[in-house]
Amino acid sequence: MRRLIFPEIFEGNVTAFFTGKDPGANIDEIAGIVGIERGNIFLPIQKHTEKVMLLESSREPIIADAVVTKERGVLIGVRVADCVPVLIYEKERGIIGAVHAGWRGTAAGILKKTIMMIMERYIVGPKVFYVAIGPSIKGCSYEVDYEVSEAVIKATGEGDYYSCKGEEYFLDLPSANKYQTLSLGVPEENIWISDECTYCNPDKFYSYRYARGSTGRQAAFIGKLG
Repeated sequence: MRRLIFPEIFEGNVTAFFTGKDPGANIDEIAGIVGIERGNIFLPIQKHTEKVMLLESSREPIIADAVVTKERGVLIGVRVADCVPVLIYEKERGIIGAVHAGWRGTAAGILKKTIMMIMERYIVGPKVFYVAIGPSIKGCSYEVDYEVSEAVIKATGEGDYYSCKGEEYFLDLPSANKYQTLSLGVPEENIWISDECTYCNPDKFYSYRYARGSTGRQAAFIGKLG
């Protein structure tokens, strides 16, 4: 069953959605659904980096885990399978962004860096940002070691996005990214966050941890197509 999730946070002529297993990250299917040429869909080469790229005229994929553009007619996105997909819309200048934030990206503050890049480059404040945090693995299922927990806590600060049960550490990466977004001054009412856990819903989503290895990918896309 085809599954598209449309966050209700975005306004105006913005097309933004998260996918489930079907259509996943199938670019041909996405192109047909949206009514766009395949060549106008851009996905970076993701390597769990903290690199944020600015997409202008070239559509040649490069290594990055966040993409920002002001171009119209292009759909940008990221692939995920437990990691956090985030879509950004800055309404004053019409800038859009897509971010892939696993634990490494969250510990590196990639979402914060993406928003700050837009703020600095286009001279805008945090209150004009709208952020959608899509389905990903949540604290109910994401057990990590002490080093991973500490790395994310160091980048994020205090909050209820982590817990410790004896020697077991649990992280809620979507909430950690929300905390990081709030720390920049983005209003809480401008942040949408999915309540679905990819690990707990393997019939709907790909989950690397549930599959214990190789699996498919779903995706997150945003574009100004109108």
